[in-house]
Parts: sequence; structure tokens; C-alpha cells
Amino acid sequence: MLKVRPLEDRDYELIREAEKVIEKNYRYGRHHIGSAVRSTSGQVYSAVHVEANVGRITVCGEAMAIGKSISEGDHEFETIVAVAHPHPHEDIEKCWVVAPCGMCRELISDYGEKTDVIISYKGELVKCRVLELLPEKYSSDGEGKRND
Repeated sequence: MLKVRPLEDRDYELIREAEKVIEKNYRYGRHHIGSAVRSTSGQVYSAVHVEANVGRITVCGEAMAIGKSISEGDHEFETIVAVAHPHPHEDIEKCWVVAPCGMCRELISDYGEKTDVIISYKGELVKCRVLELLPEKYSSDGEGKRND
């Protein structure tokens, strides 16, 4: 069972930033996920995922937001979120929070094991540490990471 915590007002603001970036840049078949990351400095960086015709080279929104933050010199992360934009053929009116894929869980934890991730869990928006979503994290040093 995940150790989750309720969202704070600033977490809802982070979700809104992810929604704004994908609402502005949504393009069917190209960009349907928006992400926003808040660094420990309090700065927010948002980005969209970049779809490719060859799926393996698609870059997730979380990776784009983290890369944007790092490119601006902000290397430590507090909280991250991703949202999906509805496609034209879907009977959905607004964006919704999505959990990070496995590769993003690895990436987020590589850059900040204490980073919070906003997810929908049991019908509620909550946050948890990224390592809660990635038990027995891979480590190249031969030592397993602990989820303490």
C-alpha cells in the first residue's frame, strides 16, 4: 500500500501549470501529455511530451520538464505531475492527472529520490515519494536502493 499525502494549494497550482502547457500546445498525434516540475527553489518548469513516429524515441513530458529545469540550472526537485489532454474523439472535457510510466519513475528517482509525484490513487489526487512507485529501484553500483 502506498504512503500517500494530501495535496496542498501549491500542488494544485502545479497541476494547473501542467494543464496550461498542454492546453496551449496540444496537437493530436504529437503532444497530449503536459508535465510540470517544481524545484526546491520554488520555480516551476512545464513542458509537453514529444511524440515520435517510432515510439521508442518518444520523450515523455516529465523528462522534458526535468530537462528544462536542469537546462536553467535548477537541479533539485520537490514535486512533479503529468496530465493527459483529451483527444478530439474522446468524450472527455478536461485534462486529468496520469501516473508516470516506468521509465519516468526511474528518471525522476535518478534526479531526486525524495521527489514527490502527484497521482490519482483510489479516486483521489494525492502525492507520494517517487520511490513509493518504484520498489527495488535499479542501481548501477550493485547495491539495492532502500525505500526508507
